Amino acid sequence: MKEFDVVVVGAGPGGYVCAIRAAQSGKKVAIIERKWLGGVCLNVGCIPSKALLRNADLAFTMSRHASEYGISFEKLELDYGAAFKRSRQVSTRLSKGVAFLMKKNNIEVLMGDAKFSGKDTLEVTLNDGGAETVKAKDVVIATGAHAMVIPGMEPDGEKVLDYSQAILLEKLPNSAVIIGGGAIGVEFATVWSGYGVDVRIVEMLPHLLPNQDAEAAAELQKAFTKRGVKFSVGTKVKSIEKTETGTKVTLENEKGEQQILEADIALVSVGFKPNTAELGLDKLGVELDRRGFVVVDDHMRTNVDGIWAIGDVTGKMLLAHAASAMGLLCAEAIAGEAVKPIDFKMVPSATYTSPQVAGFGYTEEEAHEAGKEIKVGRFNFQANGKALGLNEAVGFAKIITDAKYGEILGAVIVGPEASELLPELTLAQGNELTSREIARNIHAHPTLSEVLMEAAEAAEGQAIHG
Repeated sequence: MKEFDVVVVGAGPGGYVCAIRAAQSGKKVAIIERKWLGGVCLNVGCIPSKALLRNADLAFTMSRHASEYGISFEKLELDYGAAFKRSRQVSTRLSKGVAFLMKKNNIEVLMGDAKFSGKDTLEVTLNDGGAETVKAKDVVIATGAHAMVIPGMEPDGEKVLDYSQAILLEKLPNSAVIIGGGAIGVEFATVWSGYGVDVRIVEMLPHLLPNQDAEAAAELQKAFTKRGVKFSVGTKVKSIEKTETGTKVTLENEKGEQQILEADIALVSVGFKPNTAELGLDKLGVELDRRGFVVVDDHMRTNVDGIWAIGDVTGKMLLAHAASAMGLLCAEAIAGEAVKPIDFKMVPSATYTSPQVAGFGYTEEEAHEAGKEIKVGRFNFQANGKALGLNEAVGFAKIITDAKYGEILGAVIVGPEASELLPELTLAQGNELTSREIARNIHAHPTLSEVLMEAAEAAEGQAIHG
């Protein structure tokens, strides 16, 4: 039996960050991982997808807009295989980086499957054969989540895919139906359409990115239409049939009208379920919610003393950076430090489409529904010199503030590098700065960040260029 102070189960962005911070506090730490150091994010999720998106952006620019930049050629050749290879190289590099960090922080890595045999004891079936028994005062569950499977729409890796199978495609289809208009669906639509794939997104709710600001979603839908991406919103998928040539997808709209789509492949991206089934949590009495996610308090404690949970497995917010923040908080709480609970409403989200969509806090609709008196400051990228110079002037920045005090309640940005612009606003909100203080902050010119200054000025009723 190996004994540790802290054992973390799962080495994704939540788990490995938690392990490092626990080790930094002087704890003897082990981490158990079934498949990949870095988890889904680094290996088949957010990191390789960003490499593919970059390649797709270049492919789309060269195939559709080269003449606008004075570039011409006789024949453009696009090699998706090379893009795929680069995405795998990026993932491999970062996964190796996590292995280095584990070694640097004296964290023991056990590659295998873990199952609780007691609240402080885990049985680990090692990937390379054999087994280990691991004991710790504190155990952190960071096992993440997996793609939800709908009966009759099970992925086979060839004609019906989940996100991990889609990201590992080495050859593109000619056509695809994407079921689900959330972040994963719209990002794959951006990649594939960049290479000329005929793409249609089907979303059951009224607009793409159903958890995002409605105006932002409408802006993305307009951009997608110009890009050639088709979408059906307010539409259910009744069935997927595999055919000799691909797939046949039957849709039904709100009026009960049916439509049949045929495509080479179908990507099913409709949500996630937690990775809890094989951990043995039921025997320990660890509380799960009705969806199967682990219930935790503000310090990431479960209802069983000494067992903690972080990241996607809690269902709090299924984003890598949220998992990392939870991991840091959890490790500090285990070490007995005073911690500030995470306000998940104010955690940012970003979708790396073209244009990008990023936001946090209350949307305009949510603020009204909550009965808040608000002011809204808005500024278009069309009036931003840097955006025009980049030839990426689609979109806007919108800041929602409390009408009386100017407190920032939320924001959404649709446009170039929206994900990189957002932290100015989350930093301001987290430190109780107001829209007036953002407006008075001198921004370099010309920069994309000036849209934030202008939106803040607009929220104050003193817009300069709007």
